[in-house]
Amino acid sequence: MASSEQIKALLQSHLDKDDDRFLSVALQVAAHEARNGHGKLAQELRDLVEISRKKASISKSAPISIAKGVQDTSGLLFASEPKNKLTELIAKDELKQKLNRLVREQQFMTKLKSHGLSARRKILLVGPPGTGKTLTASILAGELHYPLFQVRLDALITKFMGESSAKLRQVFDAINNVRGVYFFDEFDALGSQRSNANDVGEARRILNSFLQMIEQDDSNSLIVCATNHIEILDSALFRRFDDVIRYELPTAEEVITLFKNRLAPFVTKNFSWKKLPDKALGLSSAEITRAAEEAIKDMLIHGYDKVTMPALEAAIIDRRTMQKSFSEDIE
Repeated sequence: MASSEQIKALLQSHLDKDDDRFLSVALQVAAHEARNGHGKLAQELRDLVEISRKKASISKSAPISIAKGVQDTSGLLFASEPKNKLTELIAKDELKQKLNRLVREQQFMTKLKSHGLSARRKILLVGPPGTGKTLTASILAGELHYPLFQVRLDALITKFMGESSAKLRQVFDAINNVRGVYFFDEFDALGSQRSNANDVGEARRILNSFLQMIEQDDSNSLIVCATNHIEILDSALFRRFDDVIRYELPTAEEVITLFKNRLAPFVTKNFSWKKLPDKALGLSSAEITRAAEEAIKDMLIHGYDKVTMPALEAAIIDRRTMQKSFSEDIE
């Protein structure tokens, strides 16, 4: 049953006529019942919340009160309400099938639990920058109608002994109390190898705390971690995740699709799409989209009727030059 604090919060929100807060606490009660094995009751509570939201003309894809509540109480999470869909991701069918399976398991979580099974909830995304990892977190939130909470590593990681682990506990408390997609971007900042010679004691403590907390987490939230540097992650992390999904630079076919999605209204009917994969070889999905947008801006600023191949080539070269300069700076 609901805890005494939850019951008091329900009554107080009713007295204050704070419907958003009331529904937020009701969802917390549902999550509590689900963790206690009362799947049917939990689902009934969620259904009642959904009916109440519809009657109040609150979109089920925008649980504003939940997002704001967590962000304001901890300061460690940036909350948003994405509406992205899986169709927006340009990637291999195998990768999209994995994401679709993840969404379906989340949608049937109660049914799976009733048969002693667990839905995938802890996911590691790995691959080069700009290949769609951050977009994936938004897509999962959009497909599931969950709020997206991006963990603010700048607020989480501090130099003071024990403080980061305490803040990490706050994040996992939120994961446990409010169902959503929790996104740890640049996860290698937390999960680098404990044997790293340049490591410091506090960094090891943070990693150890994360390993313990993610191992113990049995909430209904979705935890998504992303990294560009899988090679520096501690090996103990991998068995904590239900799935590791790898992202790659776009194939020739995907390069054409990315350019078409952005440029189709702005080019001639006989535009040479097939020439683009060779020209954009090595660029990420994000860089390809940026090159297309730069070409469109150039067209609008100069008053041209269409985007030309030379203009697009110049934008691609500019993105490649920036990519090379960035790589050299890192080295």
